[in-house]
Amino acid sequence: MKIFIGYPPTVTRFKGTPLLSQNRQYQVFHVHTTLFPVVLATGATMLRDQGHDVTWVDCIAEKLSTEDFYKLVEEKKPDIFFFETKAPVVKIHWEIINEIKEKFPNLKICVMGDHVSAVDLTLGLQKEFMEKCKVDYIINGGYFDFAFCELVEALEKKKKIPEGIWYKDNKGKIIENGRYNFKGNLDDAPIIDRVFTKNHLYQHEFNLIGRPLAYIMAGRDCWYGKCTFCVWDTNLYPKGSFRGRSPENVMKEVKYLVDECGVKEIFDDAGTIIVGPWLKKFCNLMIESGYNKKVIYSGNMRFGAVSAEDYKLMKQAGFRLLKYGLESGCQSTINKLDKGTKIEEVEKSCREAKEAKLQVHLTMMCGYSFETREDALKTYKLAKRLMLKGYADVLQSTVIVPYPGTPLYKEGMEKNWFRFDPRDYERFDMREPVFKTPDMTPDQVTKLNNKIYYIFLDPRYVLRHLRKIKSFEDIVYTLRGIKAVVGHILDFSTTAPQSEESPIR
Repeated sequence: MKIFIGYPPTVTRFKGTPLLSQNRQYQVFHVHTTLFPVVLATGATMLRDQGHDVTWVDCIAEKLSTEDFYKLVEEKKPDIFFFETKAPVVKIHWEIINEIKEKFPNLKICVMGDHVSAVDLTLGLQKEFMEKCKVDYIINGGYFDFAFCELVEALEKKKKIPEGIWYKDNKGKIIENGRYNFKGNLDDAPIIDRVFTKNHLYQHEFNLIGRPLAYIMAGRDCWYGKCTFCVWDTNLYPKGSFRGRSPENVMKEVKYLVDECGVKEIFDDAGTIIVGPWLKKFCNLMIESGYNKKVIYSGNMRFGAVSAEDYKLMKQAGFRLLKYGLESGCQSTINKLDKGTKIEEVEKSCREAKEAKLQVHLTMMCGYSFETREDALKTYKLAKRLMLKGYADVLQSTVIVPYPGTPLYKEGMEKNWFRFDPRDYERFDMREPVFKTPDMTPDQVTKLNNKIYYIFLDPRYVLRHLRKIKSFEDIVYTLRGIKAVVGHILDFSTTAPQSEESPIR
């Protein structure tokens, strides 16, 4: 079968790069940013290895226009096109699908992603998507790399469509076909072919210093899996569906990336690095094999998840940077998000990581409907204190987006927190606050978000950072960071029309 896998041309309402790939929180970036879509690329490699004629076509990363894409379709004549969608672009994708089907009526289209995988079927997101466009199939659930391999097999052999894949019958009736539940072993997936899936297109990530770099996932997605705002852990990989690869399997990919692709830094984008015996085993494999000297390893981490001794072992194993979800400096907010961390753990974890000579990246959000300005400023003050004390090296801040399907979205609907119609998905793009807030206007929320970025310009932070520059690579990394900070501030400087419904009274 001839297969296209990737992303269609996606032109959004704001100029910039729409980051759909490998991204839990969608945003349009002023500074061109691309992240390697691990799950799609795994499926592409899997289907290629099964003998199918597969074309990797990420129109966003390759900057292909609609005309370019149509020429490619005419040339390759694919039988089916698999691509991922997210809430802020679903209406754009409805139009794109209808245009594609108008021009190429025999081309089957299958869509997957967190928006069409909401566990709460009462929202009707899956059915709405199929009703609004001429899509042929949607995959309801995570592990969609395995799912679309099963779909291709079913189509080729004219077998029953697998459970979890919704479709339309010959009369156009939508067949609601349950949820895809993966029961296999992630180690059974092939190591992604990075040449075939064009890893060179995904090098625009300012916070990773090694080039070439590569994203991987040791697990899908987070073993904690309870945060009420996380659309991946709610829709794609809800609590109880987490799967991890073995340390040996991940080590096999590390060796491939280093030996075959010359990769200098790896970012493990599992929701949180797998800890406990898994982490110790993996670190020891890195050390014993000597690959701790050949490649830098970075990833996501939770506060309080590991000990000071674990941090030291990770450093010895080649780890460089850990990204922590701070989310808020207000404990009541953390509790409402079911984050499962304590504010007092934050500084301790950061300090222990820094003492092990690891770098710390903080992520946080503004615009919660249950945070006053005073509460929100606690986040700013905590982040600033950690940055100026040298317990954190870099940070990023965004506006909270309660994506459809998350518990936060449901609560927002029940309590009338939304500033606009919660079905106006295109406005879930971080250009404006989605929620009303107790005592801040939307513009004030945006300004507070930008205020956090201005911590980078504090003379004390600048001086501390300049003291760490020891090489030309450090200079390049610093300049790249400055460009990204300016870009982030611009990302939040153009907001959509303001609603008159905020703040909450």
